[in-house]
Amino acid sequence: MSDKPVLVVTRKLPTVVEERLQRDYHPKLNPNDRLYSSDELVGLCDGASGMMPCHTEQLTAEVIARLPASIKIIANFSVGVDHCDLDAARKRGITVTNTPDVLTEDTADMTMALILAVPRRLVEGERIVRSGDWSGWSPTWMLGHRIFGKRLGIIGMGRIGQAVARRARGFGLSIHYHNRNRVHEEIENELEATYWESLDQMLAHMDFVSVNCPHTPATYHLLSARRLKLLQPHAVIVNTARGEVIDENALTQVLQSGDIAGAGLDVFEHSPAVNPKLLALDNVVLLPHMGSATFEGRGDMGEKVVINIQTFVDDHTPPDRVIGDKF
Repeated sequence: MSDKPVLVVTRKLPTVVEERLQRDYHPKLNPNDRLYSSDELVGLCDGASGMMPCHTEQLTAEVIARLPASIKIIANFSVGVDHCDLDAARKRGITVTNTPDVLTEDTADMTMALILAVPRRLVEGERIVRSGDWSGWSPTWMLGHRIFGKRLGIIGMGRIGQAVARRARGFGLSIHYHNRNRVHEEIENELEATYWESLDQMLAHMDFVSVNCPHTPATYHLLSARRLKLLQPHAVIVNTARGEVIDENALTQVLQSGDIAGAGLDVFEHSPAVNPKLLALDNVVLLPHMGSATFEGRGDMGEKVVINIQTFVDDHTPPDRVIGDKF
């Protein structure tokens, strides 16, 4: 690579991140934050040494196959890498990195906010105040449900799942979880968490369910129509992970029918498109993928991306390498 590599930056990033890139590299920035087409993205990569995509760019096998040979690293401004065909990148000898750890607390905060907002009808109440329809306090109006003493089932007990559990314990929830592998006994003891080997059995006993697992082929529609029907009528689902983990059509149906009480969604199966039927429901809180949207978090993500790139440029293995070898 050259002394100052050319980098394709696919989205507009926080100013502090772009200024750092301009100091150390030759970035091709996206000042209008326009989502590039695949053809545009491939064209922009001509002569570039690396790419900084977000999860919004679908780096399919076909797109990666068309990238110029000069592209040696895909340094994702993202924790998840489900938007990138890793096998195709591996075959091309392209190193792929991500930004783990820095969004754990922000995402856990948002998860806890939704766990509170849905049963207490916070967004519904806020809309009523803004509309001018509030006529005053009443002892039987806008009643919700307390969360203290209820059961929270966490799907995916990784860093974010554990951070959610720590917050939830402070609100008096009992912690239950299903994970691909049981976590260490010390973690279970710290969180006073109960492990359920069977996801089906856990779902049938929970008051709240929080989705905190990544999107992989194994977790696609993990919460299927069949599994959603296992939930109790008073149950609430919160998803701050990936929309594809839940069958959104099936979720909409059980919400409409009252088979479950509500949902808090920060992600959607076909984002940014949202099922119109979800928009019409009062028992759903819908957010525009805000889980990691803090100044601190995005700045930390940028710092990780720069470190990954610079380490790679210096012919060392990036600390957050997903696949690939140093060149």
